[in-house]
Amino acid sequence: MADTFRLTIAQVNPVMGDIAGNAAKAKAAWEAGRDAGADLVCLPEMTISGYQPQDLVMKRAFTLACMAAVEELAAEVGNGPALGVGSPLIVDGLLYNAYAICEGGRVTRWIRKHELPNYTVFDEKRVFISGPIETPVVIKGVSIGIPICEDGWFPTVPGALKAAGAQFLVSPNGSPYFRNKFARRMATMQARVAETGLPLIYLNMIGAQDEQVFDGGSFALNPGGEVVQQLPLFVDAIRHIDLERRPEGWRAVAGEMAAFPDEWEQDYHAMVVSLRDYLGKNGFKKVLLGLSGGVDSALVAAIAADAIGPANVRCVMLPSPFTSQTSLDDARETAERLTCPYMSIPIGGAKMAVEAALGPVFNEVGVDLTEENIQSRLRAVMLMALSNK
Repeated sequence: MADTFRLTIAQVNPVMGDIAGNAAKAKAAWEAGRDAGADLVCLPEMTISGYQPQDLVMKRAFTLACMAAVEELAAEVGNGPALGVGSPLIVDGLLYNAYAICEGGRVTRWIRKHELPNYTVFDEKRVFISGPIETPVVIKGVSIGIPICEDGWFPTVPGALKAAGAQFLVSPNGSPYFRNKFARRMATMQARVAETGLPLIYLNMIGAQDEQVFDGGSFALNPGGEVVQQLPLFVDAIRHIDLERRPEGWRAVAGEMAAFPDEWEQDYHAMVVSLRDYLGKNGFKKVLLGLSGGVDSALVAAIAADAIGPANVRCVMLPSPFTSQTSLDDARETAERLTCPYMSIPIGGAKMAVEAALGPVFNEVGVDLTEENIQSRLRAVMLMALSNK
């Protein structure tokens, strides 16, 4: 039985529904692990389909295509380390959130998720069937427990894996970001380590899908709750983690500890990633943004420029006769500092035309907020026309 084990983890950004592209990312991670002498390469939960797939996996043809892609991938990675990758699974007509172990050119195990989250952004109980509590997988004589995401947030599955002989835990996740989520995540995983006395490697995906942003930040814990390796937030990363058998049991070897930005900068990164992935995954290459000269639109312009590059963010000022010179100056300076294309299109003439058209109706009513609101509606019309054109 080996006294060392090399685990390669890849926090990747899957694209919803891009089965072939996601499988290619898994293979690239496997190749990196193979070249580094890994024994096992792991990717996050539901990498093959993308996460959260919601009703998409209820289309039988889609889930069967995911399973077929896993089988094909297994055949391609037979000469090298084992591969773990998440995918939906159909067994006897029942749909599971599952994790495939590929070794020797075939899928040797399907592990089914037991704890299904059904709160806030999650509704997995509507989509998936709860799987049984699985036993560990054995790779090169080492027994490894694989609690899938929510399975690690409660003591039942990790405890059962420990009782069944697991020597360390690897938890593949699709855990979305919110402010200070990492602290809660870390405290929960440290509790699992304290309960089982086993090292735990936590692997999280990155990227955005719909209203959810996944922040990565994968890490390795040893008994006692010591964090010995830490991956960065919000970026693709591959890390080779060595584990050693010591007199007191298996332990992860200390490695690089990525520094995290503060919570405000993390929020900013989450906004940049969510916009970049919304645009990129839906095939949009450029954005049009109305600048007001105020802080709100300036911040949005900065987010957009960081997300897709300033050359792809067209900033438009739409001044009326009531727009101050300060607003005009600030809008132009915002675009210049970000190096975004900029134009100014006055709306005074359009406003006068609308007011003239409405004059016969409004002539007996005093001026009020209606006239002010015409400006904002005109700006929306102008931006729509520019965007369409």
